[in-house]
Amino acid sequence: MKIGIDLTWLKPNKSGGVESYIRNLLDGFLELGDDNKYILLMAKDNYQSFEKYKKDARIETILCNTNANDIKGHLIWQNLHQYNVLKKNKLDFCFFPVYEMPIYKNRKIRCVTTIHDIQAYHYPKYFSKLENIWFKLGWEKAIKNANRIVTISDFTKHDIENHFKHAKNIKRIYIPIVLNDKIKCNFNQLSKKYNIQKNQYYYTVCSLHKHKNLITLINVMEEIIKKEKKIPNILVISGVGGPQKKELENIIFEKKLEKNVILTSFVSNEERNSLIENSNIFLFPSLFEGFGMPPVEAMMLGAKVITTKCTSLYEVTDKKCEYVEDPLSTQEWINKIKEIQNMESKKYDFTEYDKKHIARQYLDLFYEVNNEKR
Repeated sequence: MKIGIDLTWLKPNKSGGVESYIRNLLDGFLELGDDNKYILLMAKDNYQSFEKYKKDARIETILCNTNANDIKGHLIWQNLHQYNVLKKNKLDFCFFPVYEMPIYKNRKIRCVTTIHDIQAYHYPKYFSKLENIWFKLGWEKAIKNANRIVTISDFTKHDIENHFKHAKNIKRIYIPIVLNDKIKCNFNQLSKKYNIQKNQYYYTVCSLHKHKNLITLINVMEEIIKKEKKIPNILVISGVGGPQKKELENIIFEKKLEKNVILTSFVSNEERNSLIENSNIFLFPSLFEGFGMPPVEAMMLGAKVITTKCTSLYEVTDKKCEYVEDPLSTQEWINKIKEIQNMESKKYDFTEYDKKHIARQYLDLFYEVNNEKR
C-alpha cells in the first residue's frame, strides 16, 4: 500500500505535542517492518527536519511548493493544489495527522485525519473571531470529507460527537509516547542552577492559559508558605514563555513568591526528565486536555503525580495516579500533597501507548479504509 502522509503543516520545534505525536508515529510505522511505501509530503521550510527518514527504502518524499510558517499561503496552496500533488504522484490515500486538510472532498482520494481536540468550542476567547470561524469550518469539513476521523482519547471522541451530531466515522487511537528514562542530565547541575534540592520541590510543565489552571498552583504555594511547615514550599515550572512569562513573573512578584516559585523557561528532555524524577510530586492542574502527556510521562519516570479528573486526564492516566476532585480548591491540593508525602514512588508501564502498538492500529485503519468499496 502507498500511504501519503501530509507533513506540510509542521513547524519544527513550534508545533508542540502534535510534532512529537507524528514523529513518534513515523518511527512506529518503520519499526513494524511492513512492506508499505510511505510518501511524505513536506514543505520548503520543514523538509530538512525529516532527513533521517530518507535512509529507509520504504520512504519517499515530495517537496511541496508551500511553507508551513506561512499560514495563509499554506491554506491557499492546500485547497488549490494539494489534491493535484497527490494525483500527480498516483496517491489515492492520504493521512492528515492534524485536522487541517482541503475543505472540499475528492472522491478519488481516501483520507484519514486526526482531530486532537476542539478547544476553541470550550475556550473561544483564546482565539480571534476569524480563527474561531475557521476552526469550526475546518472541523465540520474534515468530519464530512474524511473517510475516518481519529481522536486521541475517548473524551475527544465524545466531545466531537456531542458538537457534531452527524459525526459517525470516528475511531479513537491513543497517541504514541516515547520516553527514554535513561536520558537525563546530572541533577547536581540542576540543583545549583535553580537552587533546589532533591525531593524538596514540586514540578509542573504548564502554561498560563486559563484552562491550564496554573494560578491555582501559585495559590497553593502561597497557602503552604503561610500554614504548612512540614512539606516542601518550592514549585518549579517549565513551559511558560513569551508574554505569558512576564505576566506570571508579575503575579509571583505581587505575591512575594520569588524565592518559592522558579521558572525554568525552555528545558531539554534531559533536564525535564531529571526534574521530574527528583521532584517531591509532579503536579498537573489542567482543566482541559485532548490527551495530556505530561502526567503520563511523569508516571513512566516514577514520580508521584497529582492531577485532575477533568476531560481526558482520568482516562489517559488509567486511574493510576492521585487526583483532586475540585481542581480549583487550593486546600484540596494541599491536603492531597500532605496525604501522599510518604507514599512510595512507582514507575508505570503504559504499553497501550507504545509506538509500534499505536502504528499498528493506524495501519489497520488505513487498510480498512483502503479496502472499502469506492
